[in-house]
Amino acid sequence: MSDFILETKSLTKEFKGFTAVANVDLQVQRGHIHALIGPNGAGKTTCFNLLTKFLVPTSGQILFNGNDITSHKPAQIARMGVIRSFQISAVFPHLTVLENVRIGLQRKLGTTFHFWRSERSLEQLNGRAMELLAEVDLASFADTLTVDMPYGRKRALEIATTLAMEPELMLLDEPTQGMGHEDVHRVTELIKKVSAGRTILMVEHNMSVVSGICDRISVLQRGAVLAEGPYEQVSKNPQVMEAYMGTEAGVGA
Repeated sequence: MSDFILETKSLTKEFKGFTAVANVDLQVQRGHIHALIGPNGAGKTTCFNLLTKFLVPTSGQILFNGNDITSHKPAQIARMGVIRSFQISAVFPHLTVLENVRIGLQRKLGTTFHFWRSERSLEQLNGRAMELLAEVDLASFADTLTVDMPYGRKRALEIATTLAMEPELMLLDEPTQGMGHEDVHRVTELIKKVSAGRTILMVEHNMSVVSGICDRISVLQRGAVLAEGPYEQVSKNPQVMEAYMGTEAGVGA
């Protein structure tokens, strides 16, 4: 099996003459935390939408575990083990924390849409749901209504529901966006913890997060890959520093 769990070859997306993603070649190594960074408008989220098939590429290829998935539908990608979280917390606010995780676990039972089933039929999932909540430090919140949770804890819950889908590759879209320092630290440590035995590709603006946990970084500018490599190398790249002008010390600011 290839060292690369995900590859793109000349991945391109055009919108009525505007090229949002231009000939992007990505190689995400199995077991790594890989960050996609770049200034606003660089094409990061468009790239994520292409990888998870919310958008159809204009041209190019996407390979997952060596298989061409360019023409696959979003549900097919998810069933293969590519699971994505979004910038905005996507949990059910009026269910408890435990119930949110059980929904993710229902896929294996094949009863996700069997809303007429008794809730007791889901109790067999409680053990695994509690294990996942413990993994993201939310076991004590199991019976809390999600709407009553602080924002950072909701993001941790979203990671738990993502883990419930048994991802081989997790795509995290700005997991620390809008958080205070304490929540950023908690979620960063959580990402590092759940990355054991998994591969994570993340879009992230916070450079202290990227520098602290990522094995490799790809920098996008105007839809194209500007630089790639470890943080120490990329952060000293003159082109990257120029792309981030406006910060006092380039990428590290």
